[in-house]
Amino acid sequence: MAPTKKRNVSSKFNPKRTKIDIESIVEGILGSRKQANDVFDILEFLQSGKEKDVISAVSACGKLFSTLLERKDLFIGKLPGEDEALNGNYSAEEKYRIFMRHRYNSCVDMLLEHLSHEVHEVKENVLSCLMKFAASEGQHPLEDMDWSEHYSFPRQLIQLVVDNLLSKTTDNSLLISKFQENLEMEDVRYYVMSSIRLNVSAVMEKNKEAVLHVYQNNVFNLMSSINMPSQELELTNFMIKQEAKQEDWKATKLSDHKRGFEKMWLGFLKHKLPISMYKKVLVILHDSVLPHMIKPTLMIDFLTAAYDVGGAISLLALNGLFVLIHQHNLDYPDFYRKLYNLLEPSVFHAKYRARFFHLVNLFLSSSHLPVYLVAAFVKRLARLALTAPPTALLIVLPFIYNLIRRHPSCRVLIHKPTAEDEALEDAYVMDEEDPAHCRALESSLWEIKTLQKHYHPDVAKAAMLINTPLSVQEDDINEVLEITTHELMERDLKKSEMKSIPLEFETATELLRGADVLKQHFCLV
Repeated sequence: MAPTKKRNVSSKFNPKRTKIDIESIVEGILGSRKQANDVFDILEFLQSGKEKDVISAVSACGKLFSTLLERKDLFIGKLPGEDEALNGNYSAEEKYRIFMRHRYNSCVDMLLEHLSHEVHEVKENVLSCLMKFAASEGQHPLEDMDWSEHYSFPRQLIQLVVDNLLSKTTDNSLLISKFQENLEMEDVRYYVMSSIRLNVSAVMEKNKEAVLHVYQNNVFNLMSSINMPSQELELTNFMIKQEAKQEDWKATKLSDHKRGFEKMWLGFLKHKLPISMYKKVLVILHDSVLPHMIKPTLMIDFLTAAYDVGGAISLLALNGLFVLIHQHNLDYPDFYRKLYNLLEPSVFHAKYRARFFHLVNLFLSSSHLPVYLVAAFVKRLARLALTAPPTALLIVLPFIYNLIRRHPSCRVLIHKPTAEDEALEDAYVMDEEDPAHCRALESSLWEIKTLQKHYHPDVAKAAMLINTPLSVQEDDINEVLEITTHELMERDLKKSEMKSIPLEFETATELLRGADVLKQHFCLV
């Protein structure tokens, strides 16, 4: 399908034509070639200002041109110009097909423009019509080729659809969610990934690497809506069945899908992104992207750049780095130093606090870590605990105890003998960025002793545990990772059930009677 530059359709909609029955026009055109010129009436309806007329015209175009494609009534091969067709040596049959092929191209051009229509219902109907055309073109190609040696797929039409979905000015998230149902088809998914890669490369190069918030958000929404198969046996749903060599088609091979998926994401992430986009990407990267890449280690540049940004973005980058380090043997220099410096007061208030502490717990789970490193993390957490909210303290205190359990050499932080005349000065250097030089092992956990006077009883109780020998069994911090201030208050305000008060099991019956006897006795006396 090659769109023409001229539509040969009036740019102004004639309101008198709204009374025309579009369905009868379609039936007339399909029933008799003498009524071929009536196709202009349908195309004029596509230019109507009324959404109902546009939707009716879209439906009519879908029926008309899909039928013409099935009948092979559209010119196949390199399309000559209309003037050339009129004056050239073409038969009446060929002239009709050339004429209708030009009308089809004009229709596609109009439909693509309507993908930016202000009414969402119009856009949805247009998108469905274009994908209907794509399916028809795939089964009845408009290129003149030997299809026993080539694979039939409307790549150009899919590219045009993707180009319009990835608007630079309009948020197409709703339309992309509608388009997602087409991505369940293996061949559509494969060629859409290729189309996205080509579009991103062209647009970002043209805009000289500028940050395009709306455009990049559309690209991310479309890429994140792609659900990759995990096994080649799952590749069974195709929009187009090839006449021959179906098994050799790249769209049928999982390795080619993964390669296209990898190139698409790498092509998008190599450009400058807005801060908000970093967060969106990092949230899904470890689950939805890395497992479907052929070489996940190619993401190291993006993840290290994100890790160096700081704040919440660095916290989120830990997920991806964890996958690369533990599953792909990535050697990341100064990883623990950077992780150490992520421990700041703001981490207790971050949206991704639970995920962060879960990952830090995994990174510090090895018993082969040097003592000075673990002690540095323990001491830094203890110092930060002095200003942390109760919900964070209920995570930090068990976290510290678990680290000491794993590394008994760190118990020196609990039992720190001091001379009577020794100055009470903490040797720990909080501002030191290198955990090897922060002098944590020369210090003690006096901060936890201080927290035993905390106003919240649960925190004070947790801090008291350091006064007793720690059990061998580690505390399960997963239960408190997601706790919120509201939940903590609700738990505190909830009334405890009244316990039964122990009473005498036999009811006293002679007590008052005995008092009356004594009274009578004293009266007689």
